[in-house]
Amino acid sequence: MLAYLDHHATTPSDPAVVAAMAPWWSEHCANPANRLYRPALEAAAAVERARGQLARVLGSSAETVIFTSGATEANNLALKGVCEAALAAGNPRRRLVSLVSEHRAVLDPLAYLGRHGFPVSLVPIQPDGLVDLAQLEAALGDDVLLLSVMAANNEIGVLQPLAAIAALCRQRGVLLHVDAAQAAGHIPLAIDELGIDLLSLSGHKFYGPKGVGALLVRPGLQLAAQLHGGGQQDGRRAGTLPVPLVVGLGQALLGAEADREERAGRLGTLRDQLWVGLEALGGIEINGGGLSGDGAPRLAHNLNVTVQGVDGTRLHRLLRQRLAVSSGSACSQGSPSHVLAALGRSRTEAAASIRFGLGRGSSDAEIALAIETVAAAVQELR
Repeated sequence: MLAYLDHHATTPSDPAVVAAMAPWWSEHCANPANRLYRPALEAAAAVERARGQLARVLGSSAETVIFTSGATEANNLALKGVCEAALAAGNPRRRLVSLVSEHRAVLDPLAYLGRHGFPVSLVPIQPDGLVDLAQLEAALGDDVLLLSVMAANNEIGVLQPLAAIAALCRQRGVLLHVDAAQAAGHIPLAIDELGIDLLSLSGHKFYGPKGVGALLVRPGLQLAAQLHGGGQQDGRRAGTLPVPLVVGLGQALLGAEADREERAGRLGTLRDQLWVGLEALGGIEINGGGLSGDGAPRLAHNLNVTVQGVDGTRLHRLLRQRLAVSSGSACSQGSPSHVLAALGRSRTEAAASIRFGLGRGSSDAEIALAIETVAAAVQELR
């Protein structure tokens, strides 16, 4: 038995999502951009239904939704698109602000923009993984154009205080981009109510297909397109839309929202059982906030721990025989975790860390297996 406990890296597609996508691969194959005949109009209607589904779940309007290939593209479109539009409009604000613990899909575009006339400031995080709001406020000077912050961290699962952050941005006239790749479908998100200007998401993080995501953009916000070659999506993102994937994205978010509360409660209980078993082994410490109201809030299905006194490479070599888990971001395997480094972990400690990401299929048996497997590895390595 191999226990799949890496749902932050990706989730299996919901069977209902696969079924919803099926007819659009071949039976209904028309291009939604061609409005000259009925099959194309049906494809366009399917795209608009999915657009409306995303908007309803996320508390916004359908016109805000731009379909992309995933959160990485959405983040690039948000950051580069805002900067190019601001430059064209003569906006004197240039500085971009983010947190040191952001995903590379935000940090790398920021580094690119930093080399092209947009200075970047990265705010540190506290030992629990949360940003200090006073430090953040101090960083939002009059020259700041945009703040980008992850709603839920992809490694340690902590939830940044979006309402308070959005309020600071409004006070300072700063645009707010939220990377919700790990949050959408897992925690409640109300874009308009919170005052979020741009929000990115990716379907495969909430039981949808790989290769599709979205950027939601506040109406009226100027955004320069990053892909050219067609007028699709009101000229904001060129390219023929993959109707099956778009349909799957909408269905997946509806399904994730339908069982979100029940799933969070069940997985939170399993996660706590996992921690109790691991803590009893001794020398294992939680990274980020505590559990069940003890410390910083975090995703119910996340647990990230450091195993003291063992070699990380040997630890994961033993774990992978029975567990599918990560030491950090799936997009940065082989590199030390910059998130754990920001928490004060050494390179050695970061290598000996384990990220558990529970999901719909996680069971008591898998949790027992995880505890047993870690215990055996620790006994062998210490």
